[in-house]
Amino acid sequence: MATTTHTVSNQAPPLLGYDVFGADRVLGEAVERHLPAEVLEEAREGLTALGRSAGSAQAASWGTEANAHPPRLRTHDRYGHRLDEVDFHPAWHRLLGHAVGAGLTGAWDRPGGHVRRAAGFLVWTQAEAGHGCPLSMTHAAVPALRAEPEVAAAWEPLLTSRVYEQGLRPPGRKAGALLGMGMTEKQGGSDVRANTTRAEPLSEDGAYVLTGHKWFCSAPMSDGFLVLAQAPDGLTCFLLPRVLPDGSRNPFAIQRLKDKLGNRSNASAEVEFDGTWARRIGAEGQGVRTIMGMVAATRLDCVTGSAALMRQAVAQAVHHTTHRSAFGGPLVDKPLMRNVLADLAVESEAATVLAMRLAAAYDDGGESEAAFLRIAVPAAKYWVTKRCTPLVGEALECLGGNGYVEESGMPRLLREAPLNSIWEGSGNVQALDVLRVLRREPLALNAFLQEVGRARGADHRLDAAIRDMLTELADLEGIEARARRVVERIALVLQGSLLVRWAPPEVADAFCSSRLGGDGGAAFGTLPHTLDLASVVARARPVEDS
Repeated sequence: MATTTHTVSNQAPPLLGYDVFGADRVLGEAVERHLPAEVLEEAREGLTALGRSAGSAQAASWGTEANAHPPRLRTHDRYGHRLDEVDFHPAWHRLLGHAVGAGLTGAWDRPGGHVRRAAGFLVWTQAEAGHGCPLSMTHAAVPALRAEPEVAAAWEPLLTSRVYEQGLRPPGRKAGALLGMGMTEKQGGSDVRANTTRAEPLSEDGAYVLTGHKWFCSAPMSDGFLVLAQAPDGLTCFLLPRVLPDGSRNPFAIQRLKDKLGNRSNASAEVEFDGTWARRIGAEGQGVRTIMGMVAATRLDCVTGSAALMRQAVAQAVHHTTHRSAFGGPLVDKPLMRNVLADLAVESEAATVLAMRLAAAYDDGGESEAAFLRIAVPAAKYWVTKRCTPLVGEALECLGGNGYVEESGMPRLLREAPLNSIWEGSGNVQALDVLRVLRREPLALNAFLQEVGRARGADHRLDAAIRDMLTELADLEGIEARARRVVERIALVLQGSLLVRWAPPEVADAFCSSRLGGDGGAAFGTLPHTLDLASVVARARPVEDS
């Protein structure tokens, strides 16, 4: 029966059918800034195609379906034989296949590869964030595997392939493969040196059998995993394939899947090893050092993934308020709403600019840039991922009650927002990692100071913040208890220096006044009213029509 009591009006249309990359001025500028001229046009074409796909109704449908129908564990077949398989909705495979086909697992050996991949990751995961986990781990495994050139030669072409092949088969019989990671255990958590999984060497050089467990093992249907276990000479890194070369299943018992707050489309499992074959990667006793190359790369993806969530949340908020009228005019034109939107947009831009600067440092490959990354990556991971949750919550509020219902997509963003702050080491772990580098690697601090020093003299508030940061760093007494404070300042100074150099004056001014100059409140929407907030909001608008 049709209702005739009223006409539906004043509702914002869904944000669909647009180019996610082309609509993101900040990301487009970063790509142009950091990519070599000879690959820029090709990169733009690929990112534009990916952006149109990410903004399509079909990609939005895939994201909805993959989260509405989470993965399902099958431990046994009908006869009682162990299967240890996870079934995913077809939408998951379509998302993952599109991402692999776009090159989001390959960056290490192509010009500007990390900038191109980071931009693509930031664009595509706005459609659905959960499948970013296997993309990230597969990409990040490459530097760890290179500790064993023979292993890398066999696996790297599969990991960087643009062919996605689902299903468990020997890697040698597949055109592309995915890799996961298993580090934490029940008794240790982030303290991986407390791991108890045992690795016993076999007669074959580099081969071991593992006995033990992993408490968090994401994407358990991957073709292999980098794991840590206690070998005779200490904690060691291993490559554990799901299927052995003869086609038999490697013992890999999936005990259960985690029932998570968000990230519902992705499977995270508790797994047991019992006589499980693995290949040593790197020397015995050097497991943490070997796997840290993978950890650092996934931490950068945490920053990029959070920047993607922020950008999508801001885009939705600006889009909604542009099309929604209240109190006599469009919401976006109301002074207080404009302040909120501008504040969110500044935070989002700072996250994107920082993520892309880190990706460019990976592409550079020089000693100074590598030293810079050792401070900048954990500091950025600490700060950007922490800012994600309050930003998404505030953006949701811009939609009011409409944002609190599942159809808007905002609740899924909010559930996803805390993940990157926890994955690959929570806040305290990142802060302590920064302190460790500050104490042991003076070259890293010099590289960081050189980077922020490029903006010195351009803004008095930034200059004062740099001086305050140096004062904090000069006093090492009780610095562990101050670690979060110190790392927050490092991250803010770095973001401020990048925005002063590269962002429009109105954006840099808003950031420096509120984040560095103290002229801002604890909540979003407390920017100084004298700033050019309309220009900041217009810069963040995802589509031009209103």
